[in-house]
Amino acid sequence: MELFNKLFASLLVFVYHCFDRIVIHGYLSALTRPEQVVVYFFRNVVGVQTVDKEVLSRRTAEYRDWVEAFARNHDTPIEWAEKGVRKDEYVDRYLRSMVRAQRYGVYFIFKSMEEGRTFRCTVPKYPTRDPNHRILAPQRSRFTHFYFYIRDQTLGPIAMCVASFFPFQTTYYLNGHSFIEQELNRSGIGFRKTDNAFLAVDDPAALQAAADRLNPALIRERLDYWTLLLGPKSRPRSASASACAASTRSARSNTVAASSSSATSRSTRSSSAAASWGCG
Repeated sequence: MELFNKLFASLLVFVYHCFDRIVIHGYLSALTRPEQVVVYFFRNVVGVQTVDKEVLSRRTAEYRDWVEAFARNHDTPIEWAEKGVRKDEYVDRYLRSMVRAQRYGVYFIFKSMEEGRTFRCTVPKYPTRDPNHRILAPQRSRFTHFYFYIRDQTLGPIAMCVASFFPFQTTYYLNGHSFIEQELNRSGIGFRKTDNAFLAVDDPAALQAAADRLNPALIRERLDYWTLLLGPKSRPRSASASACAASTRSARSNTVAASSSSATSRSTRSSSAAASWGCG
């Protein structure tokens, strides 16, 4: 970046530093280990003693039906992603419609067959002392993933991908430039932006200040909100289990990628944010 400034200093009108594209993986650590899935979640929280293929399939079917109902109730387009289609470009016209109407929320849902993490359930070869015992082993397989395209009041356009197979791992896609755009609009500061770069701004200092306000706590708050609203939900079997489930709503997350922005911004590491699991 220093060399770039030295070579082109006479041509630079302003410089800013910000996050560009950010990808976050959200998951509950308690639901990544088979023994905790069976003992903690299904037996203690949900009240299911035998975890078999039917139980896992039922949770997938319930969530799939919920997503379809959500789309119908909110008049949200939902389609299968065709091979070769660039999802962001395809949904752009729906986003523009939301912007014109000054509306926020989910504006499109894609269904996509992709490989993801799930569990395989088998009956033990030999009898065990626990008649409800089943062998639960992690595996990767192809199944439906739901991509929710959202216009958020704080973060701007984001996408949230939820796996339809247990443990319903979730991936979030957001962009620091979209957040800055929201901040500048709220402040009434004029600017000119193209995709992932600001080409002109009335107040460069305000632009940098807006970029600096994007932080892990803010990202976590917004992703928690959308995960609780759109993610799978489980009704605990008792009040005590409900309290226990509520204490685990905050999930661990890993930031997988935060690419650097355009030539006028330097590469920055993205901080992690947490996803939440909707229980109750």
